[in-house]
Amino acid sequence: MKKLNILVVEDGQSQREMLRDFLRREGHAVGEAENGEGALQKVREGHYDLLLLDYKMPGMDGMQVLQAVKGINPEIDIVIITAYGTIETAVDAMKAGALDYITKPIELEELLLLVTRIAERRTLLKENEILRGVFRGEPFGAEGVTADRIVYRSQKMRELISMAGRVASSRATVLLQGESGTGKELLARLIHQSSPRTGRRIIAVNCGALNENLLESELFGHEKGAFTGATARRIGRFEEADGGTLFLDEVGELSPQVQVKLLRFLQEHEFQRLGGNQTFRTDVRVISATNRNLEQRVKEGAFREDLFYRLNVVTMSIPPLRERREDISPLIDHFLKKYAEENGREIMGLSSEAQDVLLKYDYPGNVRELENIIERAVVVAREEVISLADLPFRELSKSGSEGRKETEEGLLRNSIEELERKLIREAMEKAGDHQTRAAELLGISERMLRYKLKKYGLKAP
Repeated sequence: MKKLNILVVEDGQSQREMLRDFLRREGHAVGEAENGEGALQKVREGHYDLLLLDYKMPGMDGMQVLQAVKGINPEIDIVIITAYGTIETAVDAMKAGALDYITKPIELEELLLLVTRIAERRTLLKENEILRGVFRGEPFGAEGVTADRIVYRSQKMRELISMAGRVASSRATVLLQGESGTGKELLARLIHQSSPRTGRRIIAVNCGALNENLLESELFGHEKGAFTGATARRIGRFEEADGGTLFLDEVGELSPQVQVKLLRFLQEHEFQRLGGNQTFRTDVRVISATNRNLEQRVKEGAFREDLFYRLNVVTMSIPPLRERREDISPLIDHFLKKYAEENGREIMGLSSEAQDVLLKYDYPGNVRELENIIERAVVVAREEVISLADLPFRELSKSGSEGRKETEEGLLRNSIEELERKLIREAMEKAGDHQTRAAELLGISERMLRYKLKKYGLKAP
């Protein structure tokens, strides 16, 4: 059976120590906290598989701690400890994300059975979803993967994808709002592919990458001699996208002159090429995106109010990755599979320490930053399992939150690798140096054990 890292959160000292000592005798690594604030501090600093969480405590109650822990690391399993007469509170907690509950007074044999089931469940999930699933078809279960590879598990993204499906069939303009790297262009392409225009082109233009004249020419085209260097007529993106969709990224950077021409097109579906007098009509759906507050830009006089209302007939806001942490794990699996295949690497997955760090990090660069981290780790990894040493540890510490820095320090202080060495040595001794039996004792595959023996320089018979 896999041994777990367990945190017992209980304000009663005698009860807490009893649970701690019992679980340690069963071979689990056990930490303890006497209140919710202490529990959150330990979760930020260390790696835990399971929380045994008392529902009634002074200060933060069990529900508040549950919600906060899931915000830090949604992969931690939580079992609620509740009094016999208040089982309904445990049911509410399970709806909020708790895995199970156990009632007081706690029967230790019942607790052991519950912990054993959780350990077996985590072993199966890790081997089947994280390791094997990365290299066999879709690595995801209940979470979604759209046709254009938007990977998600969170309820927030489910609602967003559902809304995209509802607006796709309309002709309405759509404004996508969100921080850089959240996947605005992917969502725009999903809307286009789900619409009646899917057989035609979707063309993307980055409005912040070109100066005013070049952007106007890019969008509307120009006639020969319209400006210095215009040696021939050029067809603009509105003509090229006829019958399809035009995606305007960073639309908040448009100059006043281009804003006027875009507003005219949205009102009349007409435009003129730069330097020309002929009027053209095209059937183009406009989807725009911005990481800026357009309403504030309107108040500042930098963006036309009438254009703002034309663009945001439907507004969709993509939450940053730190607000939908349930999506981090499936995204990691997706990028591992993608970049392992691209680089011809045989990557089995992540070590539990590396996974824990990635699940807690705040990702100021959102999904794009996570993708870059995984791509780099796949390329530089020395072994088949990506470890902490393969992650850009210093960069993560500099750009992450203070809590992320505490995570690094806590991981270093706890000497997790030394603990792994100790557990492997003990398992090999108990198994008489028989690797298959030792792997069973540790709750890991024999292949993973061979990797660990090699990694730590331990004798392998």
